[in-house]
Amino acid sequence: MSLSRLACLVLLAISMPLTGCGGGGGDTAQAPPASPPPAAADPAAALDAAAAEAFAEDAPASVPGMALAIYRPGGERVFLGVYGDFDSEGRYAVASASKLVTSLVLLRLIDQSFLELTSTTGAVLGWSGPQAAITLEQLLSFTSGLARDADCLREVAITLAECAAQIGAGALVAAPGTRFDYGGSHMQVAARMAEVVTGSNWNAIFRTQLADPLGLAADVRYTTLPRQRIGFSNPLIGGGLAASVDEYARLVEAALGAQADVQGVAIDADLAAAIFRSPYPEAQRGQVPELAEVQDFGYGLGAWLECDTPGTGCDIASSAGLFGWMPWVDREAGYIGILAMEGSAVPGVATGFSVPLAERLRPLVLKVLGN
Repeated sequence: MSLSRLACLVLLAISMPLTGCGGGGGDTAQAPPASPPPAAADPAAALDAAAAEAFAEDAPASVPGMALAIYRPGGERVFLGVYGDFDSEGRYAVASASKLVTSLVLLRLIDQSFLELTSTTGAVLGWSGPQAAITLEQLLSFTSGLARDADCLREVAITLAECAAQIGAGALVAAPGTRFDYGGSHMQVAARMAEVVTGSNWNAIFRTQLADPLGLAADVRYTTLPRQRIGFSNPLIGGGLAASVDEYARLVEAALGAQADVQGVAIDADLAAAIFRSPYPEAQRGQVPELAEVQDFGYGLGAWLECDTPGTGCDIASSAGLFGWMPWVDREAGYIGILAMEGSAVPGVATGFSVPLAERLRPLVLKVLGN
């Protein structure tokens, strides 16, 4: 008998199985279980791998890069993944993701008694006729009945006051509160109401209510043409903001309401909750982006509502922008997520990638947060 065979028999006899010693009777020694791959063991690694794979396989050619960032209240960034050609500290045009920020500015003014959700264009702007009955709540929920996308929204050489007056002079497409039409006209008028009651221009209001208390740089602001960063007298209120990922997260944190820990910019919890609830859930659906229609999203105050009970409230509100910037606020789980990118201006191209991806990644985000 060889020495190696004898060593194996001795070890088997004293119940010390040795891998690789065949025969001799008894239980076959089992190899120790393999360590799980890093992505399976680490929730952050799994989230990073899923986002990287989605970008590599599904991103449109017009989206050269993206970032995924997750924040807890207080501005605590718990995850950042950067994919392709993207500067996580650079500023990007967020397009319609501006709408959630705009809504928060106006809710702050309500919290300070400058306005109420029931304030009307007749009382504040002096409008007459059927347009005079439009409320701020209808403007923020896009149920004002105004034509949704006025030509003046992208005119650099006029003022916001002039643009709002042009919008108000047009015929209504529906009675206020009866039809939902997604577009920029509603918020342009709402911002003019803010200018009138405060005596300041929109960017000054934005700075006072959000940007300055948060310590954001002076060039975080709204413009008429956000990709070119031009046009200050008639800023595009529903789509003219440019910000970095961290800056945007801080701007929308007040939407978390009582969970938020934002020095100087918190808003009343009931007002924050209004973002997540549709005030006119039975309104007729007029002009709606195709993706939102397919997903059957409702609409609250400046944000899409991602559930099937928008009239009583949803836990997730999102505000996707034309160029792909896709932020969402999960008030139940208590976090902010941002898929940041600046891609094609062709409707549905960049958002057709970012909006479904955000939904797919959310279960992995919850694991990162320990939920």
